Amino acid sequence: MFKAKILFIGPSESGKTALANFLSDTTENVGGEYRPTQGVRILEFESQPEGSGDNKSCEVELWDCSGDFKFESCWPALMKDSSGVVIIFNPDVPSHLKEIETWYAMFISSQGLLDNQCLLIAHHKPGSGVEDERLSLGNPSAGHPELLYDFFYYYYSPSTNMFVLYHAASHLSRLPLVHSNLEEEPEDVRQTFCRYLGNVVNTMSESREREEMSIIT
Repeated sequence: MFKAKILFIGPSESGKTALANFLSDTTENVGGEYRPTQGVRILEFESQPEGSGDNKSCEVELWDCSGDFKFESCWPALMKDSSGVVIIFNPDVPSHLKEIETWYAMFISSQGLLDNQCLLIAHHKPGSGVEDERLSLGNPSAGHPELLYDFFYYYYSPSTNMFVLYHAASHLSRLPLVHSNLEEEPEDVRQTFCRYLGNVVNTMSESREREEMSIIT
């Protein structure tokens, strides 16, 4: 059985802990008072990856990392031996969109992770109007006028009837971007994570096979 170490990173108050608790069945309460994570929380559970070659359960070690930069000196230790990284942000907070590049550089680019080991989650909190607004980083969803031009993307907000221009580096546009809403689509969130986990497990399996072949040859 594979054991995957997955890091949940992103800005403070983006919903990392709520998603981590839900996926690990730590709690059924997806709301409640905000309590910032101090350093990191480590949650362990088993999950069934979708699309992995052996279709076996996987042991998941989910590291729910604080979004507070005062813990930056600890981040190299948190990254050690990580199998995948998930960047979680609140699309309703403009500063979160600007921070994505920083989190990518610190946790993904520095480790040389492949695109299929990474995931961007736009987490919609209760009452955020997930059905009204959707954003895209180079993969527009149907029904919303979102267009990517070179390293920029336009985000149309029906509630304000305005276009907003954001900068999206090309490497970010390659990463899969999904939306999560634990109130309205909880099982979609779980299935999305299982598909992502399947990609991570396949990458780990291929890496193990290459190491075995190098020993034989």
